[in-house]
Amino acid sequence: MPTVLDDIISGVREDLDVRQRALPFSAVQQLATDAPAARDARAALTAPGAVKVIAEVKRKSPSKGELATIPDPAELAAAYAAGGASVISVLTEERRFGGSLADLDAVRAAVDVPVLRKDFMVSEYQLWEARAHGADVILLIVAALDDPQLRDLHQLAGELGMTALVEAHDEAETDRAVDLGAQVIGINARNLKTLEVDRAVFARLAPRVPETAVRVAESGVRGRDDVADYVASGADAVLVGEALVTGGDPREAVGVLRGGATA
Repeated sequence: MPTVLDDIISGVREDLDVRQRALPFSAVQQLATDAPAARDARAALTAPGAVKVIAEVKRKSPSKGELATIPDPAELAAAYAAGGASVISVLTEERRFGGSLADLDAVRAAVDVPVLRKDFMVSEYQLWEARAHGADVILLIVAALDDPQLRDLHQLAGELGMTALVEAHDEAETDRAVDLGAQVIGINARNLKTLEVDRAVFARLAPRVPETAVRVAESGVRGRDDVADYVASGADAVLVGEALVTGGDPREAVGVLRGGATA
């Protein structure tokens, strides 16, 4: 029986096929080559100071449906950056998350911090496309890729100057991410089959990730206490979407997650 992830990726492939017909591979490669160099996201996530926040521009999700309209993604991203976010994550998947590459363009033009293209990467075209639109970071979901695909896309990300956030959900996936040599590993507390969140997943899996890698806790952050729990379990950074887009003042909300008021 197909999982939620299977259904999402099926739609991603259909939409990708449309974009590839509209813009040939050679054209997107040229655009990526002409783009300004990628920013160093790993450096941003390892800088001294408070826990790092990856703040997400997220309109909806498969688990919660509509979250926020976000009429101006650039304004939201600027507020995140003003609050101290180290990286801005932009959902570009349209069917389930309501995102677009236009959102990525708007955010890239508005902030100087590294930007993550948050999508379901299944082909090299998407990585070149991400770079062409100014992304500095891309997401690689271990559950969505076999070992050769994961290796090839991880290698290409490095060749394009981008950082790969390699996402795992269980022991086997975490070990695959570590064996890959990933330098930024996300542990997602959300079960991709049931969409339920179990924050204990991070504490269970984090010890499998070497201290030389950046450990990113994903899903389940409702407030500062959840961030503190993740940090106590070894998190270097947290990726937060829903709590920020539904929590009122986004600048202030990022500051609170980082441990205090904004400057």
